[in-house]
Amino acid sequence: TLSLTACLLKRGRPDTATAPLPIGSDFRKLWAFTGPGFLMSIAYLDPGNIESDLQSGAKAGFKLLWVLLGSTVIGLLLQRLAARLGVVTGMHLAEVCHQQYHAVPRIILWLMVELAIIGSDMQEVIGCAIAFNLLSSGRIPLWGGVLITIIDTFVFLFLDNYGLRKLETFFGLLITIMAVTFGYEYVMVRPDQGELLKGMFVPRCQGCGPSQMEQAVGIVGAVIMPHNIYLHSALVKSRQIDRSSAKEVKEANKYFFIESTIALFVSFLINVFVVAVFAEAFYGRTNMEVHDVCNATHGLHADLFPFNNETLQVDIYKGGVVLGCFFGPAALYIWAVGILAAGQSSTMTGTYSGQFVMEGFLNLRWSRFSRVLLTRSIAITPTLLVAIFQDVTHLTGMNDFLNVLQSMQLPFALIPILTFTSLSSLMSEFANGLFWKIWGAVMVLLVCCINMYFVVIYVATLNNIWLYVLAAFLSIAYLVFVGYLVRTSFDISLF
Repeated sequence: TLSLTACLLKRGRPDTATAPLPIGSDFRKLWAFTGPGFLMSIAYLDPGNIESDLQSGAKAGFKLLWVLLGSTVIGLLLQRLAARLGVVTGMHLAEVCHQQYHAVPRIILWLMVELAIIGSDMQEVIGCAIAFNLLSSGRIPLWGGVLITIIDTFVFLFLDNYGLRKLETFFGLLITIMAVTFGYEYVMVRPDQGELLKGMFVPRCQGCGPSQMEQAVGIVGAVIMPHNIYLHSALVKSRQIDRSSAKEVKEANKYFFIESTIALFVSFLINVFVVAVFAEAFYGRTNMEVHDVCNATHGLHADLFPFNNETLQVDIYKGGVVLGCFFGPAALYIWAVGILAAGQSSTMTGTYSGQFVMEGFLNLRWSRFSRVLLTRSIAITPTLLVAIFQDVTHLTGMNDFLNVLQSMQLPFALIPILTFTSLSSLMSEFANGLFWKIWGAVMVLLVCCINMYFVVIYVATLNNIWLYVLAAFLSIAYLVFVGYLVRTSFDISLF
């Protein structure tokens, strides 16, 4: 079986973007490079991000928008490095890791990235299952929605047979659906624009406590996803570039960066829509207020909200219910359509990430069908069990844990991408300068500190000595492996 990238390059269809790039206006050139960045940006709009957004708005109002903005900018700079690696070397990040690392660390690195992909896939399954449940007014049970996601994933895979350009157009349609649905909620709620801009550009969180600080850390974990760096470095290979020409490589880097900037700007706006809706309408509200409104409007599942004066806690399921209670059934169904689009689009990009990672690290060629069957089976099993034997609160609660899991895997993408884009022997004149090396080192240190904060917060809730011991052992192993990757970076002359 040909690798995914090879398949994309060898189809030779006139409507794909793998044809020779056009000579002409800047807009025509940019259009020829458009696609990989928007596919990459879908990871910034998955159900885990949407849940992080609405919780940020409900818990902290507009005060954490600057964290979302900063995380998106950091994500853009990391995606720039990923795209440059693919453009300059003709290899994606997993292939370079296979070439540069020894067998044992390479296998461990592969397992860590696979863990991130499976965690992301679980979030997509959860999001789609909840969307089906909301759209059917509860007629489709959560476990039924989980099973439906198995079928529709394989249906979407057939789209790829019609050419890369058509697949990219379909993803563009899903992003448009998210922009329209969440934008509708934004216009309907009419957030305070002054408070929104203040929260976005003034980096402070006045009156914030541990809950808001934990949410700020969670935003970083939700926005910057490790497997997305591997994905983007592979997607840019779908464009034919003469790598012997420094001018053509430089031009490709420029247009891929412009496209990524536009794509992430769109994803940022959609995320802001969600944060602003819940910040304006539900920040500071109590369970009793919501319970009373849902009862008065005969809304679905008023029993989800305890009859007490504690601050409202929301997730992607309760978020839809609350919108329906306050703004009518249309708001609930439009919200569900947006969540469904987020889940479906993220499912496909996760599939491609998994295949690129497996091909690169293991030099193993699997069909996409086999790859999806394996990943989705692993992701479906725990999700289906929770959906059958627990309630929706436990199912959506998994998203918070999975965001933590994504954040924990970040160093296993950050360290390799920083290391290899700094190698002159690999990147030639396009290797990172001193500024990028220092910036990258600071990012790795920051992410590791955030992860240890997550571990301390999570372990404190376990209340079991054996779980404390297990957490300590895993933390030590985690830090040792991160230390090994850092040392390897210096061994191959990072600085």
